[in-house]
Amino acid sequence: MIISVLIAIIVAALVLVILMSVKGSPKGKNKGDVSAQIQRKGKSAIIKQAEKKLAHDPHNVESLELLGKLYYDEKNWDKVYGIYKTLFDMSSSQVGIDRAKMAMIYGISAFQLDKTDEALNALMVSMKQNSDVFETNLFLGKTLFKKGILDKAMACFRKAKIIEPENIDVIEYMAMTFVKMQKYKEALPYLKRTLDENPDNKELMFYTAVAMTECGMNDKALKIFMHLRPNAQFGAQSCLEAGKMHERVKDYQSAIQDYSIALKLENIPEQIELQIRYRLANTYLAGNDIQKALEHLKSIQSRKSGYKDVDALVSRYQELSQNKNLQTYLISGTSDFVALCRKIITTYHSESFVKVEDISVASETVEIICFVESPKWSAKEIFRFYRSQTVMGDIYIREFHTKLRDTKCDLGICVTMGSFSEGAHKYTEGRPIDLIEKEQLTKILKKVNLLG
Repeated sequence: MIISVLIAIIVAALVLVILMSVKGSPKGKNKGDVSAQIQRKGKSAIIKQAEKKLAHDPHNVESLELLGKLYYDEKNWDKVYGIYKTLFDMSSSQVGIDRAKMAMIYGISAFQLDKTDEALNALMVSMKQNSDVFETNLFLGKTLFKKGILDKAMACFRKAKIIEPENIDVIEYMAMTFVKMQKYKEALPYLKRTLDENPDNKELMFYTAVAMTECGMNDKALKIFMHLRPNAQFGAQSCLEAGKMHERVKDYQSAIQDYSIALKLENIPEQIELQIRYRLANTYLAGNDIQKALEHLKSIQSRKSGYKDVDALVSRYQELSQNKNLQTYLISGTSDFVALCRKIITTYHSESFVKVEDISVASETVEIICFVESPKWSAKEIFRFYRSQTVMGDIYIREFHTKLRDTKCDLGICVTMGSFSEGAHKYTEGRPIDLIEKEQLTKILKKVNLLG
């Protein structure tokens, strides 16, 4: 009796084991370790076997996952995209498929193939299903960054960094997101950390220099910009930034070198080239090299009509280039300007004896008090020379008239390369003030030139 019971128990146990084995076998195949199967059978065998099954059943989950894993490891994004899009679509109606995982890998492959909207939708589904997966946060952040939704991208990167604090991909994207948000102070530590890992990354170098500039670290930024000047991708922009920094400290020779290096680079974006030529022209003007400035201004004119104030500059400096005295009057140093003003007075009174008694120099004006004597008359006169090319109002003439009385001069002469307003002319009526405007001054300057 006992033996019969034992036999019955043993038989029942065997039957149970067999049933569990039969029932569990497919599950083991479908949900087993895909990497282990690839290692065990080899890629070619896996592909052949999976494709054979898919020929009979295009929605065979096991085969799709096997191929998907294999192609994901190879970064064959076209095939990954097709497989995981299928699995994602199936996951809405078929039990047993990890929908969050399928959505994540489908979204990652869509991102890699530049299908940004698809990537965003898939990764959002994955995020709702499971928000604690590193890859989901990272690639959703990358997708949002690509679409310019920076605040939400940063939230994803922060979550990814909590999961994997030392992941350099996350740190780099956080750096670039801060840069795009113009939060340069926050960007700097992330840029530094990323550069420590990738010291030859020129893009990171460039944005580090930009961030340093915005944070007032100009000396360090300038060194990076100058280092990047020959770079094909960031060289032109780096030359532009270095040139602007040299201009600010009035180091015009260095600025000219920066801009000249840029113009030797190939494939400069037109907008950057125009900026560089414009700044180079103005730098040459700062050094009174009008001919070289005009070369670049005319080059801009031929490329882009109406760019900034180029037309006005060409007109102005074209005239200057043809008259050395005009150049001296408008743009030369103070000593040369004062010497020219004295010559203008002697030319203006070419038939008289002129004795200079006093000279006063201000930022944009020179005043000369002189005694003028001719065979028929003599007078004490005050000349005021304005370097401006604008319209001078009556307020300037009223102030000049006060100076005329205070110095007890008999006559005052106001000289400008611009013009005087109608109110200024009206104020001089009945007062001992003469006004010399651009046209008359230009004639005098030509005579000064002839007289040497």
